[in-house]
Amino acid sequence: MTIPTPPTAGNAGVQKIRCWPAVVVLVFAAAGTAWFQWLSDDSQQHRNLNTLKVCLPALLLLLVWCAFFSRLARGIRLVVPGLLLAVLAGSAALLRIRGVTGDLLPVFEWRWAGSSPPPAAPEPLGATAPPPGLGTNGPAAAIDGWPQFLGPQRDATLPGPRLARDWTRQPPRELWRRPVGTGWSGFAVARGFAVTQEQQGTHETVTACDAATGRPLWSYRDAARYYTTLAGEGPRATPSIQGDRVYALGATGILNCLDLATGKLLWTRQVLEENEGSIPQWGLSASPLLVNGLVVVSVGGTRERSLVAYDQRTGQPAWSGGHDRTSYSSPVCLQIHGAAQILIYNSASVAGHDPASGRLLWEYPRPSANPNVAVPVLLPGNRVLVSSGYGVGGEALDLVRSPGGGLAAQRLWKSSRLRAKFTNLVFHEGYVYGLDDGTLVCCNAETGAQQWKQGRYGHGQVIQVGKLLLVMAENGEVVLLEPVPEEHREMGRFTAFKTKTWNPPALAGEHLIVRNDLEAACFRLPVE
Repeated sequence: MTIPTPPTAGNAGVQKIRCWPAVVVLVFAAAGTAWFQWLSDDSQQHRNLNTLKVCLPALLLLLVWCAFFSRLARGIRLVVPGLLLAVLAGSAALLRIRGVTGDLLPVFEWRWAGSSPPPAAPEPLGATAPPPGLGTNGPAAAIDGWPQFLGPQRDATLPGPRLARDWTRQPPRELWRRPVGTGWSGFAVARGFAVTQEQQGTHETVTACDAATGRPLWSYRDAARYYTTLAGEGPRATPSIQGDRVYALGATGILNCLDLATGKLLWTRQVLEENEGSIPQWGLSASPLLVNGLVVVSVGGTRERSLVAYDQRTGQPAWSGGHDRTSYSSPVCLQIHGAAQILIYNSASVAGHDPASGRLLWEYPRPSANPNVAVPVLLPGNRVLVSSGYGVGGEALDLVRSPGGGLAAQRLWKSSRLRAKFTNLVFHEGYVYGLDDGTLVCCNAETGAQQWKQGRYGHGQVIQVGKLLLVMAENGEVVLLEPVPEEHREMGRFTAFKTKTWNPPALAGEHLIVRNDLEAACFRLPVE
């Protein structure tokens, strides 16, 4: 294809623009984008990354064409690359990347926008009182029922309350809202306290507020900070509450035991240093598990120190076991063949440990170059479901007795249609519900067959409440659904936040306490 152009100085003939190289580049770029975005069966994250691998070289080739092979007027050949460089320089000067979405698309913000707030005052490290005028009294009401990550049983499932199904007639009501420091921690709620972890400037903090009013009660802070462009800033694990104590694990490996009423430090451990572990790419994320007077954490240390336990009262080491590197899944205690065992989804395996000694009971290889985040789900008949995103999918394991009396894991089924990136799945009346690569899915727990897939909620979290399902969507919306295998049945929704929300929600009675990396809020959900 040629287009005649007016003669230029020094050229008495007709200069013709050479368009075909640009057309070829654009056609291949469009075909590659269409393939990866609409025809490929890969995860959305890999689709976006592969599309980027197509578009960036195409842009570079177009610039080379414009400057050297287009036969455009010299002024145009200089202006086009100059304008592009000016736009890129201006964007870099005005904007910065505030992490990525669950699909690995960058989230931009103005450079002058505030990041994590600095410490309120230059007191020494440790427990600090709330700002003047807020008071130091305890919680106003004894809201209770969500003492750890994913709730009382660490399975994102509650028997009640009986939530109202019509949010148009009975809408949820906002009770309070307040700013918080950055981080992907959720809230633990017990005895009226709502406790989370935040990044406050250069300090990693554990903070407590009144669950009924949002009024700050206390904060404890350490000189620590985790940050990467992709992962964002701040702690990621959710604290655990038992009795009068709070246990919190920071992104850099600081395990603190604090007094629930005051935030006073009772003991602390550097779990990565002590166990020869290292900070994973997205920060230490596994929430501490409290079982049999022990606090159990996944650190991925060497020499049989993958999973470690400390005495809850003294902080002294109790046991260690396993050899796999840590990923981002939290340990969970399940009843299998009539006995308790701790399950942990590591970097390259799923493993079961004896809660009393830490001894490795069984291990099932599940190697992956991608993060493993979702907590294993117990299915009927001593079966366990594990799932990962990035195209890996889900796998149901049958834990059977070996001839020697031990346990061995055998695959029942494997499905690429159950890809929980960092959502946690729930089991309800024979079916599994969760976010498959950001879209709600229902799968048969016996066979892994997909019943339906509908509702693009992004990479958020779910809570099963009786016969209903709450979805905390990535865009900040809260969605109410009825989990039935026949169809996707959405019943209501409201907007809690207007920015990216990855943090797990907490439901204590009818109080839904949610947060992201900017603010926290509490809503009273209507009940029947």
